[in-house]
Amino acid sequence: MSSENKTALITGSTRGIGCGIAEAFAKAGYNVVVNGLEDDGPQIAEGFAEKYGVKAHFTSANMLNPEEIRQMISEAEEVFGSVDVLINNAGVQYVSPLEDFPEARWDMIIGINLTSVFHTTKAVWKGMKERGFGRIINIASAHGLRASAYKSAYVAAKHGIVGLTKVLALEGAAHNITANAICPGYVRTPLVEAQIADQAKAHGISEEEVIEKIMLQKQAVKEFVPIELLAGMALMLASDKATAFTGTALPIEGGWTAQ
Repeated sequence: MSSENKTALITGSTRGIGCGIAEAFAKAGYNVVVNGLEDDGPQIAEGFAEKYGVKAHFTSANMLNPEEIRQMISEAEEVFGSVDVLINNAGVQYVSPLEDFPEARWDMIIGINLTSVFHTTKAVWKGMKERGFGRIINIASAHGLRASAYKSAYVAAKHGIVGLTKVLALEGAAHNITANAICPGYVRTPLVEAQIADQAKAHGISEEEVIEKIMLQKQAVKEFVPIELLAGMALMLASDKATAFTGTALPIEGGWTAQ
């Protein structure tokens, strides 16, 4: 899994899954581009550089702004010479019955979770083709393969990512560009922590009951998916030898989709 002189850009990587993946790539020797809107983003990138002896760069590009996305990619290519691995991780969630679902929330979720993936990938595509190497890794969800009530925008976006991933795999195959989607079950991130609290309040039950009866109910393995497992899969997909892995939607969800 050669990482020599390679750069990985991870969107939404100042917290949760993205942060864990960014750290795993830095530990493996990749230069990393960290992205997020949190104030401590520069310190997170600096921490990776100091801890693992790699180069790191922070960008606060907003995934709802195509121009900022293009600038992010241009800046990363200027700093490091290339973006070899693009990991589209940025995502948000909102839960509501369809008739009450705010239209602005729909637009935001589709924009961040799906449309940004188009913009980031389009921006790196030319460089990857010219170099004859590229790895696109999209963090989808078990909800890219299955549906749940009250998550219309999120499920629509994640299904869209799986479809887009397949198109990218077909278009990139002749240029040694692979595209794959990782589809996690529930991972205990700040996003999920907020959902646990909201569900407990909405249903009038304890947070432990939310985890057992709502969140992990569909998973055969009644445990949250470790971020380290997702990061390991991303590293494998990014490797030089992973050319046979493309166009896939890889479920890492404790047996959810086996039902």
